[in-house]
Amino acid sequence: MKSPDFKSLKFRMWLYFIVFAVILLAALWSMQIFMFQSFYEKMKTEEVIEVADSIANEYGQLNFEEMASYAYNSDFYIQIETADGLVVYTPQNDFQRPVNMALSGSIEEARMRLVESAENTVSFVVNPRGANMPRMLTYAKRIADGQVCLYVISPLTPVESTVEILARQLIQVTILSLVLSFVLSFFISRRMTKPLIKITDSAGELAKGNYGVTFERGNYSEVDRLADTLTHTSKELARADNLQKDLLANVSHDLRTPLTMVKSYAEMIRDLSGDNPQKREAHLQVIIDEADRLNMLVGDLLTLSKMQSGVGVLETGTFDLKEAAAGILQTYDILVEQEGFRIDFECKEENLPVWGDVQRIKQVISNLVGNAIRYGGEARHVVVRLIKEDDSALCQVQDFGPGIPPDEIEHIWERYHRASAHTARSTSGGTGLGLSIVREILTLHEAEYGVESKEGEGSTFWFRLKGPAAKNTLKLRLEK
Repeated sequence: MKSPDFKSLKFRMWLYFIVFAVILLAALWSMQIFMFQSFYEKMKTEEVIEVADSIANEYGQLNFEEMASYAYNSDFYIQIETADGLVVYTPQNDFQRPVNMALSGSIEEARMRLVESAENTVSFVVNPRGANMPRMLTYAKRIADGQVCLYVISPLTPVESTVEILARQLIQVTILSLVLSFVLSFFISRRMTKPLIKITDSAGELAKGNYGVTFERGNYSEVDRLADTLTHTSKELARADNLQKDLLANVSHDLRTPLTMVKSYAEMIRDLSGDNPQKREAHLQVIIDEADRLNMLVGDLLTLSKMQSGVGVLETGTFDLKEAAAGILQTYDILVEQEGFRIDFECKEENLPVWGDVQRIKQVISNLVGNAIRYGGEARHVVVRLIKEDDSALCQVQDFGPGIPPDEIEHIWERYHRASAHTARSTSGGTGLGLSIVREILTLHEAEYGVESKEGEGSTFWFRLKGPAAKNTLKLRLEK
């Protein structure tokens, strides 16, 4: 038989319900049984004081017949006398006076205590002198500026029989409450923990590598949010796993192709063109080109890895975005001259001061321009546009190529993502890491970025850099 898990949520909830029920019943027993007598005496004392205060406030306008009727119905003994001992009112000759309340000893003791006391009131309990007499709660008060003494006496009815009745009822209530607590706590704890158990089982499947698991929702909003979050996480892990597999496949392919080319042309030089200078130079150039391609791929992977791991710290400062963009575009002059490309640079401002890492931003512009050249299609036309805004600067890189399909725009920034095979973007010869590097750099700069594209019309990649005023906030975040 499986031993219970005392640390489980189900057991703890069941235990807490039982403990709560026991505490509640213990409080009920204490108040109804053990503290019943003191509560009763306190309530009776407050009632006597209230009656005495009412008589004191209305003294001089008292209706003794009404007062006598009230005293009889409330089981009070009321006597009023002057400070000299002259009795103003007493129910002794009244036929309505309860016989068992005529205790002269209580009056005498109250009179004596009131004389000895510096206060205007005294209150005490007189124990019975006879076996059948109740305890007497006696209250005395000076009224009418101390010229009159008021005595109010009330019997404290024995409560033993009442307590016994309550105790018998509470025994039944206690047994019933404990049984209900056991049953209800068991079912409530089971109902609350059941969806969590299912989520735990699904998480176990996720831990085994079965990505894409759907977590079942429960009966509570907190459990639903947890299930939805884990389901989203599961889907993201499945997508990340697929991307990782694609990454390995693509990197392996991109590494294998140039390595094969290098090996093949090296063998050709060795076996065929070693003595032919013209062919040898051509074959060597292929080896150099493929080596450059390998170097570019490894460099992009290293750059992306450093930034994603937080190793590549930004060296921030104020710089002129227009000057940085113009410097990058100069490196593409050879393409303009030899390949017939047209690169237009538009900026109406003399300078555009921004805050950031100038070398990283140059890398962003270079990657975006290189991306536009590779995917510009037959138009061979690229526009780099800088626009000054209130406290920032907007950079746009526009090409006039085939554009990006709508279902691929949201994934274009992902690591090693390439467009589908039927588009020109899938066969461009890039490493597939350029836009991922752009995203990481702009994220470190807390810059906005995006892409607007229409198939057949081209694409416009853009980012927005903050001005020098962003120095303090960006620097503080990077230092953390």
